[in-house]
Amino acid sequence: MNNHPKKERTFVIIKPDGIQRSLIGEITQRFERVGLKITASKLIMATEEQCWEHYKKDDVWFKEKGERIINDKKKAGLEITKEAIDYGKEIIEMLVKYMTASPVMIMVIEGNNATSLVTKLVGSTEPTTSDIGTIRGDYALDSYTIAGIDERAVRNLIHCSEDVNDAEREIPIWFNEKEIISYRLISEQMLYDVNLDGILE
Repeated sequence: MNNHPKKERTFVIIKPDGIQRSLIGEITQRFERVGLKITASKLIMATEEQCWEHYKKDDVWFKEKGERIINDKKKAGLEITKEAIDYGKEIIEMLVKYMTASPVMIMVIEGNNATSLVTKLVGSTEPTTSDIGTIRGDYALDSYTIAGIDERAVRNLIHCSEDVNDAEREIPIWFNEKEIISYRLISEQMLYDVNLDGILE
């Protein structure tokens, strides 16, 4: 793989709510407008095995997320029936159920700072606290609180890799290397080329 910064790859999933709300075009347009390039894309039915491998978390993560759910339930006056770690593990169970309920669109996106750019465009994980102008801030209204109370996954339209290492771990779960196409966009001359001779006739 080419290690030039302009070849940085990241991974994106348009989740079931993004598909069912017909937002594929709106979402991919955000990435393309900034100059990023889609090098692999397919509409699939995710398997439970892929989802469990993708959302691989540890006990620290489960406990932290579970404690948040317990606090939200207390504020809502609801009964606490499990330990924090069990509520945390249920988050992944609910995510797997959600992610396998409908087709998803998976993508590899390439470009300079692809991972951080996509993360910035997507917005924070919770739609209600995502900035206006981000994908989640503009197109979703779900929150951790309501999802926790209703015991379901947060419907936040899209997954994106948190960092380059995550992207390189996630991509092989969903794509083989032969499915990722190396090609050049005409716009890349303006974005990246050192020598711009040839633009003027």
